[in-house]
Amino acid sequence: MPLKSLTYAWLSLILLSGASAAIAVMVCQNAVPTMTGAATLLVAWMKMRVILSRYLGLWRAPSWRAGFNGVLGGYCLLLLGLYVIPVLAS
Repeated sequence: MPLKSLTYAWLSLILLSGASAAIAVMVCQNAVPTMTGAATLLVAWMKMRVILSRYLGLWRAPSWRAGFNGVLGGYCLLLLGLYVIPVLAS
């Protein structure tokens, strides 16, 4: 893997971690919990994609990457549903 690719992956993970910190600040300022929870899950999913694709080398195996993205994307949607359903039910 070229060093340039690792550098971009590392920088994107730093930016996504900064986004996580910004979401945490929003939670402390009494933002809408459902929106901040969904944003946290979205940032975690984006970080997972960077890690799987660049650090674990799935960019070289597109079919495996698509499979992992599909399964973990479905899992994130399931978690989002489980998080939002109690809020909508109340």
